[in-house]
Amino acid sequence: ARSSFEVWLLYPGIKATQSHKRAHWCYTHGHKLLARIISQRSRKKTGIEIHPGAKIGKRLVIDHGMGIVIGETAEIGDDCLIYQGVTLGGTGKDTGKRHPTIGNNVLIGCGAKVLGPFTVGDNSRVAANAVVLSEIPPDCTAVGAPARVVKKKGEKVDYVGNVEQINVTDPLVQEVISLRGELNRLKAAAGDDMR
Repeated sequence: ARSSFEVWLLYPGIKATQSHKRAHWCYTHGHKLLARIISQRSRKKTGIEIHPGAKIGKRLVIDHGMGIVIGETAEIGDDCLIYQGVTLGGTGKDTGKRHPTIGNNVLIGCGAKVLGPFTVGDNSRVAANAVVLSEIPPDCTAVGAPARVVKKKGEKVDYVGNVEQINVTDPLVQEVISLRGELNRLKAAAGDDMR
């Protein structure tokens, strides 16, 4: 963007967070129908769905926000960055608090799904397309589906099954090699019996 006016005028993330402030005020002051109307109009205009019950801290940045969903009991701390296609949702198994709590200074990469009533700690990073189903401690980086912590305070974390995918043996290839060995053994045995 060339100016802050351009950002204010054209960026859907700004429009969505401004609408959410109005909707959240209505929601917390007993005007729940009006709150839902505001949030649904914002969703239609921006492609970003933020339930009016969600609690959002200061300076949330939604970048390229299309397809973001933030659930009713979600809480987001200050200075967070959320990219397109992120879901802060529930699993359908919980009642009451159903959605995640996101700490301060957290980055959530595009397409990530954070599902359930747990916390993603301060200063953490959730990689693109990660599926987070459990607590992420502060100062960590989580990747994968289901997500696992691979860095804590900038240091690589070892965990059971920590392998580079490029070096993983394909189970089908292993089975073919095993069957080929068995076939050769049977041929050799049959050849010996025929002599």
